[in-house]
Amino acid sequence: QAAADPMSSSDAPEDGPKETSSVSQNISDADAFKILLEMKMKKRQKKPTLPATVTELDTEDGSKVYVVGTAHFSDSSKKDVVKTIQEVQPDVVVVELCQYRVSMLKMDEKTLLKEAKEINLEKLQQAIKQNGVMSGLMQMLLLKVSAHITEQLGMAPGGEFREAFKEASKVPFCKFHLGDRPIPVTFKRAIAALSFWQKVKLAWGLCFLSDPISKDDVEKCKQKDLLEQMMAEMIGEFPDLHRTIVSERDIYLTYMLKQAAKQIELPRASETEPRKYIPAVVVGVVGMGHVPGIEKNWNSDLNIQEIMSVPPPSASSKIFKFVIKATVFGLMGYGCYRIGQRTVQFILSMPAAQSYLQKLTEIRSQH
Repeated sequence: QAAADPMSSSDAPEDGPKETSSVSQNISDADAFKILLEMKMKKRQKKPTLPATVTELDTEDGSKVYVVGTAHFSDSSKKDVVKTIQEVQPDVVVVELCQYRVSMLKMDEKTLLKEAKEINLEKLQQAIKQNGVMSGLMQMLLLKVSAHITEQLGMAPGGEFREAFKEASKVPFCKFHLGDRPIPVTFKRAIAALSFWQKVKLAWGLCFLSDPISKDDVEKCKQKDLLEQMMAEMIGEFPDLHRTIVSERDIYLTYMLKQAAKQIELPRASETEPRKYIPAVVVGVVGMGHVPGIEKNWNSDLNIQEIMSVPPPSASSKIFKFVIKATVFGLMGYGCYRIGQRTVQFILSMPAAQSYLQKLTEIRSQH
């Protein structure tokens, strides 16, 4: 930053050496870029010492991708992410987040912990408004799984992504990319893949999730992310749901990693200078459950257009939506009825009301 944005002469100390000021003023942006790039390349390890959770992948043009498989509730995973980024000094860091979850990168741990534990009516309304009734309810049920783990461990999710964001900001010219498919697309496709009774059964299983979890359980699940393992156990009998929530996102994450791994252009001193490109170094931070799928899809030609489309709602979805709405409005109507009934009973029991009713009775008897 000092090379790219040198001090002006008016800001320099009067008793400082004049040569330093004149030299700094003569550094062009391209020269500053080259200096910082050289510093970065020197710091980049030729044979990096990487954690066992890192999978190394190569592209046809020589770029390297280091995929860090993480457990979303693990201190060890956070350390693996930091060490990998420090060792390889990447050009791009890609994380398993989309724009709908990017807020967790800048929130402090205390706030995130509170947010993750609490699932209230406001969050439900927001999820339904954003994704529709069915997808919104499914999102809230899956958040309940995350909140259950958060409550059990006292640890906010996404710590490895926040560490990746912090470390990427320390590496010169390192870009930070969101690599996951948008949540609304995933949930809408998941809902469309289920029959009416499958939706009911899955919702029932998620609502009554209460198994205790320990921090040791998280580390034992390092080879298969805890959150994804719990989800896999619950959706194991729903292969279509597993396909939309896991397999399709494997494809999407692979596609985004390959896009990030395209060769990078070196700075040029002038427009006449020929363009030069070098292979890129990329670090991907994803749940451990996605690593096998990324490896499987790595050498395939990928087209994500199909997995980005949202199919029209099925007849079962419409029925389920109607049942949910009817239930909600029915409960609201019954609540209003009960409140109204109690209110009338309370008013009639008051002395003033009883006196007034007695007078009315007397008047009617006289006539």
